[in-house]
Amino acid sequence: MDTIFALASARGRAGVSVIRVSGPLAWDVAKALAGPGLRARQATLRKLHDRSGMLLDQALVLPFAEGASFTGESVVEFQVHGSPAVVDAVERAIAVYPGVRHAEPGEFTRRALTNNVLDLVQVEALADLIDADTEFQRRQAITLLDGRLGEIVVGWRGLLVRAVSLMEAEIDFADEGLGALGADALAALSEVHQGIERELNGIRVRERVRSGFQVAIIGPVNSGKSTLLNALAGREAAITSSIAGTTRDVIEVHIDIDGHSVLMLDTAGIRDSEDEIERAGVSLALRRSAESDLRVVLRASPEDETVIEPGADDIVLVGKGDLYPEVPSRVSGTTGEGVDALLEALSEKLGQLAKTDGVAVRRRHEDALRRADNALFLAKAGLSDGEYQPEIVAADIMTAIGALDMLIGKVDVEDLLDEIFASFCIGK
Repeated sequence: MDTIFALASARGRAGVSVIRVSGPLAWDVAKALAGPGLRARQATLRKLHDRSGMLLDQALVLPFAEGASFTGESVVEFQVHGSPAVVDAVERAIAVYPGVRHAEPGEFTRRALTNNVLDLVQVEALADLIDADTEFQRRQAITLLDGRLGEIVVGWRGLLVRAVSLMEAEIDFADEGLGALGADALAALSEVHQGIERELNGIRVRERVRSGFQVAIIGPVNSGKSTLLNALAGREAAITSSIAGTTRDVIEVHIDIDGHSVLMLDTAGIRDSEDEIERAGVSLALRRSAESDLRVVLRASPEDETVIEPGADDIVLVGKGDLYPEVPSRVSGTTGEGVDALLEALSEKLGQLAKTDGVAVRRRHEDALRRADNALFLAKAGLSDGEYQPEIVAADIMTAIGALDMLIGKVDVEDLLDEIFASFCIGK
């Protein structure tokens, strides 16, 4: 492979910027710029010079040996002063060496995958960790980056390989009457099947932790929905007016509620209207609220009925609570009264939603697990038949193994890799 380099920290002015070099020539480049005597995992303060001998900067130089670095290759990191001029000068000095080129987006991480430092799930987790905005997103990404799902899949794979070997024994020694092996294979398949089912049961919620829960504010016209959204967002995200029907579209605002990423939706006021655009807005409001994870249902006054039938998890409040101080279940975006209580209620409900077993989080994970799940269902059904055919059962088990291998990236997934790494920044 070529030796690659890139700025591993963010571009722009900073106290320190990190330039990473990875590949077979990494140490040669480091010695040329910083001088001899470098030792693995021992940071030293060195003066960096280009080929002409010009002093570029004084930097902390940290080398890593092959097999003991982020990429699995020989790596050297230069921690230089974080001005754009210094970074550009050092990068130009590195680029002149033959066999050294600038890294492509995600290439360092891709090399870590190629060198079996990370599996595919960990690569995705690294991207999620970089993009994490909230505490729960960070925790979820760290769990996956730590290799938890890969460990689970490797354990399942071991059980399935054993089950396949038992079926092959049935095939090879059919005349020996080894029918009892089917019971052992069925036990292994059942254990894996139950584990996959546990992962699938909570995957949609875990994906919501990653991408954000949706909470819709719904109610009649002039019930204070937009004012409440602005109070929750801490800014003027929606236009407010005393004129009924101001909100026609769904207004979306991202907020953090006690570590949960939440997409708050301000929807059109629900009422009958002759206005075609307003009717479309009401229809959209009803659809988006039905798709949401939670709903805040507002009443325009204590006497009004709710515009929809509240669900068990819905939070029902009088919207313009400052006008009805005698009502206990009220909220006012204008005065802020009841907003903290609403946030506490949302936090509690979101916490309950987020409590699931398992670690798989992405739609890709779900697709692979479902393929394995379906194959195991067929294999178990075949084994349950007293006259089962071990060749067919073994084929179904191998299909399940292939799906699990696809999950962690142990089979050819080049098209998938191109899509995943396209989202990475250069230097990662």
